[in-house]
Amino acid sequence: MRLFKLRWIVVALVVLALVAGVWRALSARQQQKEAAAAPTPALNQIELASQDVWTLEPREITQTLALSGTVKALNYAVVKAQVAGQLKEFSVREGDVVKAGQVLARIDPTEYQRRWQQAKDQADAAKSQMEIAQRQWDTNRALVDQGFIAKTALDNSQASYEGAVATYQAAMAGAAVARKSLDDAVLYAPFSGVVALRAAQAGERVSVDTKVLELVDLSQLEVEVPLSPSDSVDVRVGQVAQLQVEDRPEMVSARVQRISPSAQVGSRSVLVYLAIQQPAGLRHGLFAKGNLNLQRRRLLAVPLSAVRTDQARPYVQVLKSEGNQVQVAHPVVSLGLRGSDASDSQTWVAVEGIEAGTQVLKGHLGALREGLRVKFTAQAPASSNITP
Repeated sequence: MRLFKLRWIVVALVVLALVAGVWRALSARQQQKEAAAAPTPALNQIELASQDVWTLEPREITQTLALSGTVKALNYAVVKAQVAGQLKEFSVREGDVVKAGQVLARIDPTEYQRRWQQAKDQADAAKSQMEIAQRQWDTNRALVDQGFIAKTALDNSQASYEGAVATYQAAMAGAAVARKSLDDAVLYAPFSGVVALRAAQAGERVSVDTKVLELVDLSQLEVEVPLSPSDSVDVRVGQVAQLQVEDRPEMVSARVQRISPSAQVGSRSVLVYLAIQQPAGLRHGLFAKGNLNLQRRRLLAVPLSAVRTDQARPYVQVLKSEGNQVQVAHPVVSLGLRGSDASDSQTWVAVEGIEAGTQVLKGHLGALREGLRVKFTAQAPASSNITP
């Protein structure tokens, strides 16, 4: 009996310990909930430096369009073989400067010389037959006039003469074709430039339309830029762009020279061609990127970083005087032209809804509660000499 009572006492103690632990856990959780639900003391005032704000004023904003494309030579040619044969002479190589009309390569002309000689001899024989037929016709005409022969003989001689003339003309045409083939055995430079690629070697046999070499004129370069249809709407001939070619530190000026009147099939892009003002040192096929200046206007503008979009409509944080206090206000603004300012490299955006002279908070301050009082560690900026 004593052992039985001892067991019940142990069980009761364990139960009491568990109940006490649960009660302490529930009490701690309740205290945490009450602490979380307790209102946090609101920040009523913030201290700013004079460099945290600036005065809104008109600025010269240049709207730009980011673009990228490939540098291409305005004069670029692929020189191909016009006749088949073996390359007998091929002295130019990549990088060689050539003049317009300079001989670049020669194809073995033996076959074409003999064909031209054959066609020339046939034309000479046809000419002799034509002359004989003409003399016979002239003679028969005189005999008909004198009544010695019938009119039928004159008609036959006239037909023979006309046939001889047609044969001679066909022979001359064949000789001209043979002569052209002989002339095509010599490849000439279509313009002055630099050899960009040599696609064949001396002694190699080439067929018709085989690429022999590529020629470029580096004195006139342009950038071919594909644009979306929406971006191409504001592009005009004469607009100037600043481009960086293959990550070179110096910028290159280019001007819009031509705009394609139609979109490309498949990509639906519109090709714009910008002529490079100073092409010295650049090469055909390089990659270029930069900004095109679309328009320049003087507008009230703020840095894009100062515009906040965490509400339904965009707004900026400004300072507003309420009696003797300065508070944060959130006026809603309408955004307009975006671009750059010559004074710095950040993006600016034109705004409507606030007046010139308003003190605007910079974007690095983050979101501040509307109505928050502001105190300055130094005198607040009062004129446009404060730069953002």
